[in-house]
Amino acid sequence: MDKNILRKVNLLNWLHAEVKPALGCTEPVAIAFAAATAAQRVEGNLLHMFGNISKNLFKNANGVLLPGTKKRGVTTAAALGFISGNADLGLEVLRDILPEDIQQAETLIAENKIKITTIDSEELIYVDLTVITESAQCRVVIKGAHTHITQISVNNIETFRAPELCPEGSASQLKPFTVNEAVTFIKSVPVADIAFMTAAIDLNSALSAEGQKRPYGLNVSGTLCQAIADGMSKQCLLNQIAIDAAAASDARMGGAPLPAMSNFGSGNQGIVATMPVVTLARHLVSSSETTLRAVTLSHLVAISIHARYARLSALCAASTAAMGAAAGMAWLFTQDETVIACAIKNMISDISGMVCDGASGTCAMKVSTAATSAIKSVLMATNGISAGSYDGIVDDELEQSINHLCQLTEIAMKQTDRQIIQIISDKASAESAN
Repeated sequence: MDKNILRKVNLLNWLHAEVKPALGCTEPVAIAFAAATAAQRVEGNLLHMFGNISKNLFKNANGVLLPGTKKRGVTTAAALGFISGNADLGLEVLRDILPEDIQQAETLIAENKIKITTIDSEELIYVDLTVITESAQCRVVIKGAHTHITQISVNNIETFRAPELCPEGSASQLKPFTVNEAVTFIKSVPVADIAFMTAAIDLNSALSAEGQKRPYGLNVSGTLCQAIADGMSKQCLLNQIAIDAAAASDARMGGAPLPAMSNFGSGNQGIVATMPVVTLARHLVSSSETTLRAVTLSHLVAISIHARYARLSALCAASTAAMGAAAGMAWLFTQDETVIACAIKNMISDISGMVCDGASGTCAMKVSTAATSAIKSVLMATNGISAGSYDGIVDDELEQSINHLCQLTEIAMKQTDRQIIQIISDKASAESAN
C-alpha cells in the first residue's frame, strides 16, 4: 500500500483511539467503569467491594469532584459506578447519576462496604475491583488505559481475558509519528475524513460556556473576568484565550455534568488542545474548515508528544497538550512549518517544569498557564523568535527538543512523581485519621 495512505490511516487511527468524549476526570472514571462493569454481571444488593488501584491513579482520582455531584474520592467513584454507572458508555460511565444515587453511595460508604487500597504497580493505570452481592461476585481488572479491561471473573471463573497492553494503552500498536508528518497530513487530508473532530470543538466549547455561566471549582476563569471588570486587566485576545480554556477546566474539575472531548485519556488535555485554537479562530474569523484543520493538527501534535512518555507522570500534560494548541494556532496564522516548530520549541523552553500534583480544581490554573504560554510562544514564533540549541533542553531540531523533554519526564521526574504521590497519600491518611 502507498506510504502516504498508510500514514493517513495511522494518523486517523490515532485520532479515533485518543480523542474521545469523557465525563469527569478520567482516573476516578476508570474506577467507576470497573465497578459498573462488575455490576452488569451480578444481581442483588452490594455486600462488599474491595480491590487495589495504582498509586498514580490514586494521585489523579482522590481530589477531584465527580460529575454531577459535589462529592470526591475513589470510594465514591466506585460506589456510584456500581449503583448507577453504565459501562456501555465508556468514559461517560457516570452520565446518568441521580440525586438518590448519590445518597445511596454515601450510605454504602458509611456502612464500610467499600475498601480500596493503593499499591505500587508497573502499570500506571491499574484497577482491580471485586464486587460481592447476595447472589454472586465479579472481579474486573483494568490495565494500561482507563477503559482497557484485561480480565473479568464471575464466581471465580474467568469469563474474559484480553491481551495485556503496555502502559501506553490501546494505541500502543500504532506507529509513532512526527510533528512534520502531522502537518503534512493536515494540509492534504479531505475535510470529510476529519469531520468527526468537529465534536471536539462543540463539546469543549459547550464546557467552556458552562464554566463562564456559573462558578465551578476554583473559578479561575471568573477571577480573570473579574480582574477585567475591576480594571486590573484588559479585555484582549490573550486574556480571552486563557479565560475560555480555564472556564472549561473549571467546569470539568468542578463537577459540571457535561463531557469534555479528551486527548490521550485526559479531558484537560483535550480542553487545552481545543479551546485556544477555537478562540483564536473566532478572533481571526477563520472558516469552519480552517478551524477544523487547526484543531485536528493541535490534537495530533499533542498525541505525537505525549505518546513518547508515560500516560501518567510528574509532568503536567496540559503543557504538552498546549504545545499542540501552539501548533494549531500557528497554523491559523501562517500554515508555515517553521513557525509551528519554533512555537513548540518556545513552549518547551517556557513551561517544561510544570508538575502534575494530582487532579483537582487547580488544574484550571495550569490550563490557563499553558494556554497563555501557547499564544505567547506563537506570537514570538511569528516574529521570527525561537529558542535554540543554547537554551537549556531545547535543540535547533524540533523532534530532538521534544525527545529531550520526554527524556526529562521519563527518567529524571520519576522520583518527583513518587514524592508527589507520597505527599498526597500522607495527606489522605491524615484526613482519614481525623
